[in-house]
Amino acid sequence: MVHFRTEILAPASAAEIFEYLSRFSNASEWDPGVRAGEMLTDEPVRLGSRFLLLTGFATRTVRLEYEIIDFAPPTRIVLRAENSFLRSTDTIAVNTLGSGALVVYDSLLEPIRPCRIADPLLGWWFARLGNRAAGGLRRVLNAVEHP
Repeated sequence: MVHFRTEILAPASAAEIFEYLSRFSNASEWDPGVRAGEMLTDEPVRLGSRFLLLTGFATRTVRLEYEIIDFAPPTRIVLRAENSFLRSTDTIAVNTLGSGALVVYDSLLEPIRPCRIADPLLGWWFARLGNRAAGGLRRVLNAVEHP
C-alpha cells in the first residue's frame, strides 16, 4: 500500500474548485500521468458518477474507471477505481480559507496482490507521479476562474 497527500492553497472559491475537481475527467488537464479522461455517466456529477481515466504505467496504458463513492458538495469527494492489479482511492477535501480555498488531496494505492519486492518500486513511482500531479493541480487551481 502506498499513500500520497498534498495540500494546495488556491485563490478561487471552494465551490468553484469543488465543481472543477468533482468532474474527475479533468484530471487529464493537471495530472501528467493521465493520458485521457472521460465522464461515463450522465450529468450532473453526483454520488455514483463514473469517470474513465487512461493512465500511463511504463510503456502501457492502464484503464481506471473511477466512481464517486462519497459526495458532499462543496467540501468532500471520494473516488475509487479498481482493476485486476490495483485499487485506487482518492479523497479530495476543499475548505474555504479567506477568499480562497485549501485543497487537501489524499490518494491511496493498494496492489490487489501484494508483493513485497514490488512495494518499494510502486512507492517510488507513486510518489514521483503524485508530486508531478500536485504541481499540475497547483498550476490549474491557480488559474480557475474567480472574481
